[in-house]
Amino acid sequence: MALIPRAGTNRGMQMGNWGSKQAVRWGVAALAAMACATAWASWFSKGQPVPDWGVAAAKTATPDYARDSSAVILYDEYMETIDASGRATERERKAIRILKPQGRGNTCEVIYDVDEKINNFRAWTITADEKMTFQAQDTDFVDEGDTDVPTMLSTRKTRKVHAPAADVGATIICESEELMAPYDQEKIWQVQNGVPVVFEALELDLPAGRTHAEAWHRHDAVKPAEVVPNHWRWEIKDTHALNLRDIPSTPEWAALAARMTVQWGDGAVAEKDQEWRALGEWVTKLEADRPTPSPEITAKVNELIAGPPDFYTRLVRITESVQKDIRYFIVMRGIGGMQANHASDIFRNRYGDCKDKTTLLISMLQVAGIHAYYVPVDHRRGVVDPDDPSLIGDHMITAIEIPADVQDARLQAVVKGKDGKRYLIFDPTDERTPVGNLPSNEQGGYGLLAAGGSSQVIALPVLGPEANGTERKGAFTLAADGTLSGTLVAYHSGPEGADYRLMLKYTDDKERREFWEKRIARDLPGVALTSFEFVQTPALDKPLEFHYKLTASQYAHNAGPLLLVRPRVLGSLTQPFDDKPRTFAIDLDATGRWHDSYDITLPDGYEVDETPDPVSVDTDFASYHSTITAKGNQLHYEREYVVKQVEIPADQAAEFRKLEGAILMDEKGTAVLKKAVK
Repeated sequence: MALIPRAGTNRGMQMGNWGSKQAVRWGVAALAAMACATAWASWFSKGQPVPDWGVAAAKTATPDYARDSSAVILYDEYMETIDASGRATERERKAIRILKPQGRGNTCEVIYDVDEKINNFRAWTITADEKMTFQAQDTDFVDEGDTDVPTMLSTRKTRKVHAPAADVGATIICESEELMAPYDQEKIWQVQNGVPVVFEALELDLPAGRTHAEAWHRHDAVKPAEVVPNHWRWEIKDTHALNLRDIPSTPEWAALAARMTVQWGDGAVAEKDQEWRALGEWVTKLEADRPTPSPEITAKVNELIAGPPDFYTRLVRITESVQKDIRYFIVMRGIGGMQANHASDIFRNRYGDCKDKTTLLISMLQVAGIHAYYVPVDHRRGVVDPDDPSLIGDHMITAIEIPADVQDARLQAVVKGKDGKRYLIFDPTDERTPVGNLPSNEQGGYGLLAAGGSSQVIALPVLGPEANGTERKGAFTLAADGTLSGTLVAYHSGPEGADYRLMLKYTDDKERREFWEKRIARDLPGVALTSFEFVQTPALDKPLEFHYKLTASQYAHNAGPLLLVRPRVLGSLTQPFDDKPRTFAIDLDATGRWHDSYDITLPDGYEVDETPDPVSVDTDFASYHSTITAKGNQLHYEREYVVKQVEIPADQAAEFRKLEGAILMDEKGTAVLKKAVK
């Protein structure tokens, strides 16, 4: 598996749907800082005029820093009005100027569910020459179902407006009001976007006696103004876009984008640790009766752990039952997007989403006398921030309490709580990663241990290199005409093995052959697989084996009487890394160990004349060592790549480039063969 860290992306497929809405909502806010202006003279005769705030916003000049963007948000203002029960009515006013044709995709939308209500939603377009104004009609609004994941049942919808005359230079004005769900008692304000924002504000209008707490992520704290007693307003100007295009190896977009969270519910308490505990207590209460074991669950668990199995064996039997027997399927309706179904229903129906699988696992472990807890996380590393208490995560996993007398090296994904207890972090949604291990994308992030009064934010573990990787061994024969043929065996373990197991589940033999031939052809143009076989053991903690035979013509090249051959037959571990100044951290994707050992039998009459020098690079975050030796009629290539961290700071970019350069040079290294002297 190539280890070059991936380029940053805006979003990925959700592994679950636990958490509050994070997509942009279109609501309205009170206007406090913009001057009134004369309404435009031209609009539909039966329509409503552009509101004064929109007229004023449309007069905002496009700043120089936004001229290369596809669009610019001139004005964006929210107001959250909270009633005595803590329920919010959210309003927003937004003005977007389209700067390039591709900027037309910036439109207005309101996300809603069965527990929410759109009170109003209006939009207008002011043309670039400011001579015409168009109001969106009923036919310009469309409702779309939730399409975040391909297989689901969801009541969540998005109402979008396709504003008329949305041409380059035009300004779209949007205004809406929505009654939010009663259980949503936090606002996650996305301060930074994919396009620049000239002016943005958030207002919070609280009833007398209710408090709030605020926290910032990737942004200096902004002090709010108290407009009237217990009515707060934050303002920010000139926020540049977060654009990660063409920047390799970045952390997730959502982990880097600035935001602010304001709490007015259970989390509105002093000090971050107390906020996290309050949020964890809320989750604990929300799910309190869900894991209660049914007689059927109890009988199943007793069957699984019959006999005298040790702690690890009991864990394996129960976790694999949830992984293999419960199909992953999202059912989300209102608060059902946050609250699990009852364990008895999940067990009977044999399906559930991430929080359902966690619920059933907690229930089954309870029968076995093992304590376990909910852990809300995000499937994107870095999104959950210990300095920004919130329910922003989109996924649910499990923390399994390890008894004090249990010491087992196979339990690697372990964290220690503030109370000294050890917790094994496990993701029951991942069908192919064994208990004791953890998917790479979750390592190094943070999660909320929801354990009642002991709730706390926890750092998810980063496993050692031995928990992941690939071991490849190959034996090849080189013919005098340059044709290479031979056999190769690869052993894939940990999260990398889990990825391949998942691929096997969803492909047939033909698709697998095509996939591997294309992949191998990157290193060996014209390669043909003569045979291949996957050996997949039922035990998830055992490596997945891949055996195949191949032939590649013209692998070696003639240079007069010499024959040039690359000892590194297969496996590219890197790609070019640019030399631009680095601002963002470098995401290495996963820890692991990748080891290659290849023997090439030389053609009759040839011997090794020259080999590339050994390569040896050691850093705090990774190491790379390779050697090329000749013995008799064989050329031997061996290398080891070890990654120790999942992310390194930007100031280590020079060291990372040095490592990448050394690997690339080694992978391209050429041995020289000459005719043997008789």
